[in-house]
Amino acid sequence: MIKNIFKSVFVLAFLRSIYYIKSMAKRILIVDDDLFIRELYEEILKSEGYVVETASGGKQGLEMITQNQYDLILLDIMLPQIDGIGIITKLKESQSKVPLSSIIFLTNLSRDPVVKEALAVGVRSCLIKSDITPEQLLEQVKIALGKSSVKQSNNSSEQL
Repeated sequence: MIKNIFKSVFVLAFLRSIYYIKSMAKRILIVDDDLFIRELYEEILKSEGYVVETASGGKQGLEMITQNQYDLILLDIMLPQIDGIGIITKLKESQSKVPLSSIIFLTNLSRDPVVKEALAVGVRSCLIKSDITPEQLLEQVKIALGKSSVKQSNNSSEQL
């Protein structure tokens, strides 16, 4: 009987520690219509301990952004239903409390006026998906969340 009580107490303590760790983890939303990119970024970020949710289109992404709280949002510019800039516009129109500094645009368009327009709306930065490695993605996420080492953030801060 004492053995069963000890097991129960141990299991309860273990579950509480898992809940505590998860509640401390940063929440990230990835909004991208490209399944490969969504799954790749999700796997990379989850492996680093982040809590990651995904959306495949602009409408779903906007709903998730307005109904939940995220520490960081990786938002593709070109999306079905509502594009990334449209999402930002709707957030501004609704006077949402979502800080635009918590949003990083994703795109494959490196030299397009859309990138300049995207940055002009006030988001944190814009990452070119075709040019970024998994390590660089992680570093940019850490910088955005304030978790980068001083040496690395000094080298990377010009990219933001």
